[in-house]
Amino acid sequence: MPAIHSPLGALPARFRRERVLIVGCGDVGLRAARLLAGRVRLLALTSSPARVPQLRAAGLTPIVADLDDPASLQRLAGLADRVLHLAPPPRVESGAWWRDARTASLVRTLQRRSAPLSLVYGSTSGVYGDCQGERIDETRAVRPDTPRAHRRVDAERAVRWLGRSSGVAARVLRIPGIYAPDREGGTPRERLSRGTPVLQREDDVYTNHIHADDLARACVLALWRGGPQRIYHVSDDSELLMGDYFDLAADLYGMPRPPRLGRSDAQGQLPLQLLSFMGESRRLDNARMKRELRLRLRYPRVEEGLRAH
Repeated sequence: MPAIHSPLGALPARFRRERVLIVGCGDVGLRAARLLAGRVRLLALTSSPARVPQLRAAGLTPIVADLDDPASLQRLAGLADRVLHLAPPPRVESGAWWRDARTASLVRTLQRRSAPLSLVYGSTSGVYGDCQGERIDETRAVRPDTPRAHRRVDAERAVRWLGRSSGVAARVLRIPGIYAPDREGGTPRERLSRGTPVLQREDDVYTNHIHADDLARACVLALWRGGPQRIYHVSDDSELLMGDYFDLAADLYGMPRPPRLGRSDAQGQLPLQLLSFMGESRRLDNARMKRELRLRLRYPRVEEGLRAH
């Protein structure tokens, strides 16, 4: 890929010898890998031997190991210079439901032998819980409301602890809703076709978005830029109520706008997981991302991203 297409520009020769390990190499990980292809040595952790051919075809060296099996991770110690950790926490709701044992195992492994130069962890903006629609920056205290958000907070703490104890430049990316027309389930089209209701305006919540390509660029930049133990909101410039987001998409696709419900009516008609998203409202300030990672958004607003394909 020509250097002009990479968010880092032309890397010096010493960087091209570095090894970058992607943990959780799904859609965003593969997008990040495309940006780095031919510029560093790329490795990808996978628990599925069936994915090995796909990863090799994408220019990555697959390493078959399982974050749920700590013993299988031993070969990762000292293997990479930089690590991009995008794997989600376990889904388990019993036992230590608030812990991300996967990230804890990865951190313990990376401590052994020589620690990486930098570790970037892809977290979620859900760690803040409901902020009543306020605009917030990265200094806002976390107040997770769901088990999955608690596990993300636990993972963030493990990553930042590694940074403090081992001198790794640990960076946490707090990520909102990811969209892209070329991403599976990456647009509201399917939900619009089902006619799933949204909240009426007086009950509605603010939602935040980032195009998958811009997120991948932020991940790459964070591997080399930004301060140690730093947190970044990776979000675009949109400030949309959730209902307005679906109305916008419906108009772009030439589809009917979704029906509106009051919150009390929604309680009996919508799935619990969807209701949990409708119970949190916040607007993410992305100034630190732009200033320190020096990311220029390709799709500053959702409308531009949805129109782009």
